[in-house]
Order: sequence, then C-alpha cells, then structure tokens
Amino acid sequence: MPAGPSERRNGQHTVERRRTSCLLHFPTVNAATTEPQQAREHLRTVADLFVECLVNEGVETMYGIPGEENIPLMEAIERDGRIRFILTRHEQGAGFMAATQGHLTGKPGVCLATLGPGALNLTLPVAQANASTTPMVAICAQGNVTRLYKESHQIVDLVSVFRPLTQWTSMVMEPASVPEMVRKAFSIAQRNRPGATCLILPEDVAEMPAPADARPLPLPNPMSFAPTTDTIDRAVSIIRGAKHPIILAGNGVARGHAENRLLALAEQLNVPVATTFEGKGVISDRIPLALGVVGFMRHDYENFAFDEADLIIAVGFSIQQFDPKKINPNDDKTIIHINTFIEDTDAHYSTALNIMGNIDATLAALIDALRRDRVTFGVSHPKIHELLTDEYESYANDDSFPLKPQRIVADTRRAMEEDTDIALVDTGALKMWMARLYPTYYSNTCVIDNSLSTMAWTLPGAVAASLEHPGRPVLAVMGDGSFMMNVQEIETAVRVGARIVILVWVDEAYGLIKWKMDLHDGSHEYVDFNNPDVVELGMSFGAKGHLIESADQLYPTLRAALRSGSGIDIIACPVDYSENMKLIEKLGEVDFSG
Repeated sequence: MPAGPSERRNGQHTVERRRTSCLLHFPTVNAATTEPQQAREHLRTVADLFVECLVNEGVETMYGIPGEENIPLMEAIERDGRIRFILTRHEQGAGFMAATQGHLTGKPGVCLATLGPGALNLTLPVAQANASTTPMVAICAQGNVTRLYKESHQIVDLVSVFRPLTQWTSMVMEPASVPEMVRKAFSIAQRNRPGATCLILPEDVAEMPAPADARPLPLPNPMSFAPTTDTIDRAVSIIRGAKHPIILAGNGVARGHAENRLLALAEQLNVPVATTFEGKGVISDRIPLALGVVGFMRHDYENFAFDEADLIIAVGFSIQQFDPKKINPNDDKTIIHINTFIEDTDAHYSTALNIMGNIDATLAALIDALRRDRVTFGVSHPKIHELLTDEYESYANDDSFPLKPQRIVADTRRAMEEDTDIALVDTGALKMWMARLYPTYYSNTCVIDNSLSTMAWTLPGAVAASLEHPGRPVLAVMGDGSFMMNVQEIETAVRVGARIVILVWVDEAYGLIKWKMDLHDGSHEYVDFNNPDVVELGMSFGAKGHLIESADQLYPTLRAALRSGSGIDIIACPVDYSENMKLIEKLGEVDFSG
C-alpha cells in the first residue's frame, strides 16, 4: 500500500514521493524468495545521524545546492523533515545567506555544497564570515574515501582549501565521530572569536550504517566570563590619567548585546564615540556623543577627534574592520582593548591593556568602578556633528538628475523605518556614502561588510534576512557592478516568498575603483561597462521593476516598495558620482585649528 507523502523542502516546492512495495500486502509464501525485512526498511545511516546532530544544534534552515555526492545527506534531510532546505542558484548565494543569518542571529548559519566546483564556490562567503567574526558552518560533500589519495574526477583537497579560511575544518572519516565533529564545528563557530567552520562528508561515509548507540551530544550551558577586579582597576587608572579619551566601537558590541552599556560608558565619561563601518548603529546617531563612523579612505571629520585623542578605548573592535594606522599613524596613543578575544599584532595597535571577557559584563564592571571614582571628562566635538549634518542635508532637496549620492542617502533614510527596517549595504562607492552619511539608530539595521569587503553579498543576504525576520522590510543597497554578480538569486527570493527591495545605484562602472584610480593619478581605465535593462531583468525573474527618471521619484517609489508587504521590488536609480572627487577636495580643506 502506498505510503503517505513526504515533503522535500527546497524552497516553496513540495514533492510527493510514494513507495510502492506491493510485497508488504501479502503473507510470505517462500522465505527463500522473499526480500528480507531489513532490506525493505531504511537503515539509519551516517547521513541520518549527521542530520540529527544538526537539529540538535538548533538548525532550522539550510541553504545550498544538491550534488551527486551529497544525495545521501539530502535524502536524510527529507526523511527527518525538521530542517527547511533553501535551494539557491549558486553556492556563493547559499554562503552569503548563511553568513547573513549568522550575523543577524548570533547563531551559526549553515550552507551546503557538493564536492569540487560546488565546494570551491563556497570559499568566498566562508572567508567573509570568518573575517567579520560571523558564526557559520559550511558542509561540503566529497568523493568516496577510496579515491581521495589520487587524481580523480572532481576531487580537490577540500581540507587544505578551507583550513586557512576557517576557524576549523575537518573531514568525517569514521561514523562514530559524527556527534563529536558536528558539536565541535558549532562550538568553535561560536567561541570567543566567532567565525566559520567547515565539515566535509564523503559520499561513501554518509551511506555507511550509523552506530546503533550514536546520538547527538548534549549542548553545554552558555558560558560567560568577566575580568578580574585588578584588571578593571588598571583600566580605571589608565583612563583617569588621560586628557582626551575617545571610544571606538566595533561590531563586537552588537554581537555581545552591549549597546546600552556602551552608551552608559560614554555618558559616564562624557567622551565621544566613533564606530567602525561594521559597528554602525551600536550607538544612536541622535546621541550628542556619537561621532559617526571612522574608516573612510581619506582623513574624514571623525579622524580629527582621533588626532586629538591620547587614549582610545576600543570596544568590540578588530583590526580587520579597518587599518588602525588611520587613527594612530604614529603609534603614540594609549589603547585599552575590550573584546572577547585578543587582537592580532599591528604596529599601529599597540595595546596598553587587553580586557578579555563578556563585553556587556566588562563594561558594567568598568562603569561601576568609574562611577565610584567619579572619573569623567568634558571632551566633545560639536564641529564634527555640524559638518556631518550639513553634508547630509546639503543635497536633500537637490533636484539634479542623475541623483547625487547625498540625495539618494537622504531619501533612503526618509523611506526606512528607524527601528524595524534593515538595510544591507554592498561594497562599492555607495558603501562610502551610506557608511558616512546614513543616520543609524539601532544595531543591525544598517549592515556593512568592511572586513573582507565582499561584493554582491547583499542580494542573497537580503533573502536570508527576510526569512529570518518575516514582516520586517529588508533593503539591499547595491551598485550595478555587484548587482550583476549574484542577480540569479532573485529567482530564489521569488520562489521562497522573501520580501525584499533591491535599490541599484546605476553608474555603469566599478565606481569605487574608478574613484581610487582618479585619486591615484587623475585618470581611470578598464572600469566602465554596459548594463542590461536592470528593470526588465528583474521583472523577468518575477520581481516588480521601477526605473527612477527624476529626483523626486526615488523617495515615493522606495517608500511604497518597502511598505507594500509582498514580493520583490527592484529600483534602478542613476547616480552622479562626480561628487566623489568633490568630497575629497572638501575634506582636504577642513580646518579644525582654533
């Protein structure tokens, strides 16, 4: 008798698979010719055990593409039924979805690829996650163990490929090791310095019988560690001896849910706070002590505050977020480093004190000690606020077309709700404008990759953000160069019912490289290209398309798309990047003396 349907969860499709073993209807007549009972029943395999371990880790969604060598794992996912598998159109898209989920949740996002070319396509998002301290677990298939020692079809030494890109990479060679290896992969991905891990599962190992007594390992209770009293007292002593302290906040503040403590520290000391690009929103830009972001490619307004500072209190900062030479060119500033991990060595980031521990708990202890000793200052930089505000507002009503970057940023901010809408900002000239000028009031509402600075992550990332936060509008802000690199994931977005808006800044060039070439020797080459019809291309996938043809169209079009509540919207907005060089000239004329 046919069994009931089982669901194959690859996007929104449901495929019914029916077993048709009619022998189960009839009594056994001849035992010698009757199929043994265990052959007709599914034997629990290593792949089944692997999936049980993933579920035990809390995995509910996995992104990826099936291949011949991961069929056993795909079938195990279907049999289990507790993990939603999102079929993507490229492994890179799957990796960026997993990385974005990991960034927004603090729990490892999971992606899947087959062996060889499929696995190699995951290397970029895996490296991005690892660089930006984002928890991720990548799973790759591999060919049979019996052919790994020699040249063989599609075989690549994946352990050697992924090891330098991850916190830990290993291959499953023994069925009984699966529970420990899966637990280790998730544990390392979430340790003091989060990042990516990779597990490689050979096809023949996946099909082996699982040990009867093999079960997922219990998850440990969350651990939190705080600094000693002596360490806090040392920090207070250093701070008390400073004349012009400043706070530098990175993405670790959001990862540690320490935004309120950061504000309390700034208010207790009465000193300004600058954030990295990746730390945008950990302190509201409405707070008078907030300076904006630091890390722009030239000496920006915020850098003048660092020029004056003699002490940098770095909270949740890692040097991959930007080169510390930009704020400490002479290595003459005292630095207190507060994070869950010790920072790597850098000639311009010599730390006087490293405080390793839970960031929220560390700041709480430090604030209490500073209040006890009544340590406070009067450091402020109102001119920086004035310059940023003037620049932000300078072209808010400018009607020239193509639109100036300042006008696009201003209209984007007007269209977005402050506390719910999520903007994912891609790499390119637009990142410089959005990072510097887009006012941000809550963490993880303006997400920027400035560690690996990867192009084309925001479109697939927006799909994951939408699935993770259904009902919250998600905006992918992209240049036309990055848009074309992962455009195929629009089909994924439509198929799985994501709700995203894609705003494409159109200049028909790799705008950031053109900008840097112009800075280098006053000219540029090999950066201009031709686009397809961006709107028609988006509509061919099933999205709604909008072309901006005058400056006054962007805000109402973007606002309506964000609030429409369903489907995928693509907005093509021409941009005038002649403002790039004008900004550099303006920054060169800023005078903070007197």
